[in-house]
Amino acid sequence: MLPETPTTPTAPDALDPDDDPGGLLARLIAIESVNPDLVTGGAGETAIADFCGEWLAARGFELHRLEKRPGRPSIVAIARGTGGGRSLMLNGHLDTVSIADYDGDPLDPQVRDGRMYGRGTFDMKGGIAAMMVAAARVTARGPLRGDVIVACVADEEHGSSGTEEVLESLTVDAAIVTEPSHLEVTLAHKGFVWFDVEIEGRAAHGSLPELGIDAIAKAGHFLVALEELGQRLAQGPAHPLLGTGTVHASVIHGGEEPSTYPAHCRITLERRTVPGESPGSVELELTAVLDRLAATVPDFRYRLTRGLHREPFEANPEALVVRTLTRHAEQALGRPPVVRAEPFWTDCALLDRAGIPCLLFGVDGAGAHAATEYVDLASLGRLTDILTSTIADFCS
Repeated sequence: MLPETPTTPTAPDALDPDDDPGGLLARLIAIESVNPDLVTGGAGETAIADFCGEWLAARGFELHRLEKRPGRPSIVAIARGTGGGRSLMLNGHLDTVSIADYDGDPLDPQVRDGRMYGRGTFDMKGGIAAMMVAAARVTARGPLRGDVIVACVADEEHGSSGTEEVLESLTVDAAIVTEPSHLEVTLAHKGFVWFDVEIEGRAAHGSLPELGIDAIAKAGHFLVALEELGQRLAQGPAHPLLGTGTVHASVIHGGEEPSTYPAHCRITLERRTVPGESPGSVELELTAVLDRLAATVPDFRYRLTRGLHREPFEANPEALVVRTLTRHAEQALGRPPVVRAEPFWTDCALLDRAGIPCLLFGVDGAGAHAATEYVDLASLGRLTDILTSTIADFCS
């Protein structure tokens, strides 16, 4: 359960909740929030969570700060309804990737040709700004029947500990994740599972080949087989929105020095999954490949270890939250919105696993994790309008 007595931070400088969300986005961009699990010394979410909490508390939201991991807070802000209505969570992550290789000053928002540039404009402080302003606009008109929840979460770029912590203490009737989607309704995305494959050889002096088993050379057989597996996947049954699963080798380590046969070679691989595939089914798939090599390649020995995995996501297109947002998007855009899927993973999968109907809908722009990043400001305004009308409709 959320704390019974929420914290109430000191209000920030006055900002009308009906102001252009671009102004709020500029303030968010100026706060570094690099994920320290990705970049040693990254600022993390403390400063930006403080700001978002103060902004929302000043607009009458009941504020809860979740910080199971010290220095990695998430903010849950609630506008309580009068009762009898549906609750809706707007979810977005506060953390960003590195700013070290950004082209220019990543914390100085610059506007050119209808675009705002800066680290996080697209992924995903634009979505944060839109959902905060939209929630503030709606609740400023008076309470709805259902609760409006704004979840500004930590750590999506690494382990998603923020949304996991929120879901330990809160459930809602539906959710919208405001990751960037080019104002297209995103109803599915891929999952992933990581594996380590340890190929075992035998160390020996380079002058004594009769004693050594070259683990790196044996690993070469597996890399060829892995490429062939990827080709088979690409030719197999495809999900209507996501296509097929994929597999690739990500990291390889092996050997000690030039004059020694390597005793070990470790390959880390990633298998991207689509609905219907699971870590267990992927492990069976890889085991079959490795067992075939063990039966046909002399002295081929291996160990397979499963690592981090995240489920794929697929929304029900008939869910009320999907139909409500799609209807308001069509009204705002003047056409039916594109329905699409994403190849990358998002916190939608965690919400879906918790039994919360959800979808992804966010700004237009480009440059996620790239040296230059921007958001289209017109799309930011449209997103805010669509979220505002969706909240009012769904929670009424």
